[in-house]
Amino acid sequence: MHKKKIAVYPGTFDPVTNGHYDIIQRGLKIFDKLVVAVTTNGSKNPLFPVEERLYMLSETFKDMPNVKIDSFDCLLVDYVAAQGAETILRGLRAVSDFEYEFQMALMNRKLNKSIQTVFLMTGMRWIFISSSIIKEASQFGGDTRKLVPDAVYKKLKEKFNKNGSMET
Repeated sequence: MHKKKIAVYPGTFDPVTNGHYDIIQRGLKIFDKLVVAVTTNGSKNPLFPVEERLYMLSETFKDMPNVKIDSFDCLLVDYVAAQGAETILRGLRAVSDFEYEFQMALMNRKLNKSIQTVFLMTGMRWIFISSSIIKEASQFGGDTRKLVPDAVYKKLKEKFNKNGSMET
């Protein structure tokens, strides 16, 4: 019996996009289980609270039993080890992502040599998508329906009213 290959795919997922979905689907071809982990202590100013991000991810991956949705607020390598994983999965869209991701991978390696980082390039049809671009387009009434999962599209529509201001 082989040891299950578990990877953690961390991120803010504010919100999850079809680019993230692509990485998760392709990651499942490499790993037996993926833990999609929402970071709660990032330096970013999120549009959606952690609970809503967890809900959108749970709705998106509810039919995939080998995807676990979770959140964390500790050192990533400690979280990865606590999940029984030995791999961090990261997605890359462009060369500009690489420098930051490379630095993070080296730091994680320094902190825990038994944890590896694996990079997957986002599929070409999603390479231009980022959560920031999705939020901006949605704020100004852009149709992001084909760029995000259904649960995310609904939440974005709820969040922004027709004139681009946020619902409160």
